[in-house]
Amino acid sequence: MSKTEIIMLAIGFTGQFLFFMRFFIQWIYSEKMKKSVIPVAFWYFSLGGSICLLTYAILRKDIVFIVGQSTGFLIYTRNLYFIHKERKRKLEND
Repeated sequence: MSKTEIIMLAIGFTGQFLFFMRFFIQWIYSEKMKKSVIPVAFWYFSLGGSICLLTYAILRKDIVFIVGQSTGFLIYTRNLYFIHKERKRKLEND
C-alpha cells in the first residue's frame, strides 16, 4: 500500500469515526436529559465527519459520494450558523 493510499484511508476512517461520535454524543446527551436532544457537539462532529469524507470522496473521484457529502456539509454549516445566531441574539437581549 502506498503512502497516498494510507493517507486516504486515514482521512476516510477519521470521517467515519467523527460520524460515529455524533451519534454517540447524541445518545449520551439524550440519556442524561431523559428525552431526545441534539446537542451542538452533534453538528460539529457532523461537520468534521463531512469534511473528512468529502475530502476522501474527492481523492477517490467518487461523484456519488461527493454529492452526498457536499449537501451534508452545507446543512451542518447552516445549522451551526442558526445556533450561533440565536446565541448571539440571546446575549444581546440579556
